[in-house]
Amino acid sequence: MTPLVGHAAPIAAFEEAVRSGKLHHGWLLAGPEGVGKALAARHLAARLLGTDAQARALLEAGTHPDFHLIRREVWTTGAPSRIVPLDERKEGDQPSKVIRVPQIRALQPVLGTSPAMGGRRVILIDAADDMERPSANALLKNLEEPPAGTVFLLVSHAPGRLLPTIRSRCRVLRFDPLCDSEVRRALDAALPEAEDLSALVAVADGSPGQAIRYAGLDIAGLDTALAAIANGGDPDNAHRLKLARALAGKAVQPRYEAFLDRATRFLAAQARTRTGEPLRIALDAHAAARDLAGAALGLSLDAQATAIEMAGIVARLHPSGPAR
Repeated sequence: MTPLVGHAAPIAAFEEAVRSGKLHHGWLLAGPEGVGKALAARHLAARLLGTDAQARALLEAGTHPDFHLIRREVWTTGAPSRIVPLDERKEGDQPSKVIRVPQIRALQPVLGTSPAMGGRRVILIDAADDMERPSANALLKNLEEPPAGTVFLLVSHAPGRLLPTIRSRCRVLRFDPLCDSEVRRALDAALPEAEDLSALVAVADGSPGQAIRYAGLDIAGLDTALAAIANGGDPDNAHRLKLARALAGKAVQPRYEAFLDRATRFLAAQARTRTGEPLRIALDAHAAARDLAGAALGLSLDAQATAIEMAGIVARLHPSGPAR
């Protein structure tokens, strides 16, 4: 299993609950996306299900009979169309945007039996934020009347989006962003051959998962272009046209998505350094960028046109405003 870096406090709180013999049945692992909550959940599951060689091997293979992972699935584009796990997604497959009701209801036969290999069973939901309302209501019934020996681990990037009744039935483990040295350790393990490790640490914002998504995408180049547009206003549209050409096409889709993310984060960072009217401009630009990024991916907007529009939003930061 991949080593877990940092997060000593929430792990210690869980360990103390195990040692006390009063382990709660529901746990909400809450914190920013990509900081290691899902990995921590797997380590906690291993702690509950046994550290012997057989249990570890089954968990690694995803075949432990008392470990059940629920997350978004994808519809394949082949004929006939079928549902497969997210990590089996291939190019062209369409990911579901939610955890569907049948996925939660499929637990019922399992929860009606005793754990197969010991006294405990672990249900990991990653991420609980992805559950549609009926799915959340179906899960709530299990949290209200938990089967003996069953522990629910709910990963959440935005706990405020969960039903209050789900939150109230879980103990919360809070996961904070990692420090730079911890991010570097995590990336050393995940990307041992990465050549841009220092650059990835710099843009991670305490999230190794975010840095891993950025690997190999020349994030430094995107950040440089965004800064040039904000500082100079890009009056001749040179920077935004160059970005648009570089970010068009399916082959560069990951970098295009990273650009949308970096532009939104860039504007948020700029807002934190401003006051008065410049602050209002930055906040308005950030809101516009966030809306555009969401629409761009949700509605599959044209990449070139979206890149130009996003660059224009960033150009609002310049005192002269975007080029007319």
